[in-house]
Amino acid sequence: MKVRVRFAPSPTGGLHLGGVRTVLYNYLFARANGGDFILRIEDTDQGRFVEGAEQYIMDCLEWCGLRPDESPVKGGPHEPYRQSERKHLYHQYAKQLVDAGHAYYAFDTPEEIEKMRTEHRKDEYSNAQYDTTTRVLMRNSLTLSADETAKLLADGTPHVIRIKMPEHTTVQLTDMIRGEISFDSSIVDDKVLLKADGMPTYHLAVVVDDYLMEITHAFRGEEWLPSAPVHVLLWQYLGWKDKMPQWAHLPLILKPDGHGKLSKRDGDRLGFPVFAMNWKDPKTGDLTKGFREMGFLPQAFVNMLALLGWNDGSGQEIFSMEELIMRFDISRVHKGGAKFDFEKAKWFNHQYIQQTPDDELAVLARPYIEEHVTAPAEALLKKVIPLIKDRCTLLPDFWAQGHFFFTTPEITERAAITDKWNDQKQAFFSEWIYKLESISQWDAVTIEASFNDLAAAQGIKKGDIMLPFRIMLVGGKYGPGVFAIAELIGREETVKRIKGIINK
Repeated sequence: MKVRVRFAPSPTGGLHLGGVRTVLYNYLFARANGGDFILRIEDTDQGRFVEGAEQYIMDCLEWCGLRPDESPVKGGPHEPYRQSERKHLYHQYAKQLVDAGHAYYAFDTPEEIEKMRTEHRKDEYSNAQYDTTTRVLMRNSLTLSADETAKLLADGTPHVIRIKMPEHTTVQLTDMIRGEISFDSSIVDDKVLLKADGMPTYHLAVVVDDYLMEITHAFRGEEWLPSAPVHVLLWQYLGWKDKMPQWAHLPLILKPDGHGKLSKRDGDRLGFPVFAMNWKDPKTGDLTKGFREMGFLPQAFVNMLALLGWNDGSGQEIFSMEELIMRFDISRVHKGGAKFDFEKAKWFNHQYIQQTPDDELAVLARPYIEEHVTAPAEALLKKVIPLIKDRCTLLPDFWAQGHFFFTTPEITERAAITDKWNDQKQAFFSEWIYKLESISQWDAVTIEASFNDLAAAQGIKKGDIMLPFRIMLVGGKYGPGVFAIAELIGREETVKRIKGIINK
């Protein structure tokens, strides 16, 4: 049987890096096994639907290079790929479950349910569930007569369909990561399968769609484990147990301290992104920054995510997509959560910046430079990139580490010059200006030779004048070789920056 996997997000907001990792593991598994990767949009919860979120999800996957074989945009043999467009499919299966005695109609109002949850809770901290114990107290087709139920349905009384969880039954699941898992059905509530608005919940829709789309393996976060017994029973009750996909519940991505699941709030608090790309909430206008806009390369982002919960045992950390596909093994995914380390994430990005061709880096860095200056000359940009790339961790660093190539810098460390300034240094730079204006060839080698010759002639140590020269050109104590800087900014600008110091 051909491997078929799916990623089925809800279009409710930004795409968390945990979601992207789920996509990645699906994608790698499919490619490693010659299978198909499907994107299915689970938009049945219309109350949480956010305009633009579906396109945002697709844009994130495109940026990461994780392109589905079938999707709402690309189409495929199992269209449609939006659950809201498959609404007509779910009713028959919900009805089938009711007719077989595995589900029931529930006519309770929200107020009645709230009253039950409060009155029958076991302690002051948790409300009672709608389950094997409390359902006999409620207004549903298990407690009403057949005639009463039929009349309520005929009158159009608002209702939902709930699964009827069996009492004291052990539900077993073989997980590809966690092995054999057992659940006591009595502690699982009777989940709603079909809502009052006629839309299915996740529990019914995921089973029906996975069956109809012939999904062979289902990867999702471990937070879905409590729902697993409901899904296993639905596969069984609908007569599809032999078609049920193999499950893999992925470990959580944890906060940097290892305590709890990483959230957007943690990123806001600690100053790093948790979304793949910028997400602007259309209701509030709030902008949440993403890895892409912070200056991460997609290859580095994907590589980093792959190792958040998986390794191939070799100790290797840098993997191309081809290597990830070749070496990915779901059995090597860890059971325990993986702590997110932003410094390590930046390390991955630095490694990828170093191995990216300079021409490509020039294209990637340009937008971050053009935030500050009018379009720099392409020839200049291509010469600057190799001089500063080893100092760059994120793409905006190309401006921070090379701004002085494109505009006259502010002198931020003037004291490093003035505190040790003397007549000898003043005389050196005053005379050197005239030599710079007259040397025939303007390149780093010639400029440095002129510098060395004059220093020797005046009996001044080269080390005593190198730092002042750097600060004159750069504004601070950093940057690549000063003579290479002088070559690229040109004769006129070099002289101008020296004069800016010695004439004050």
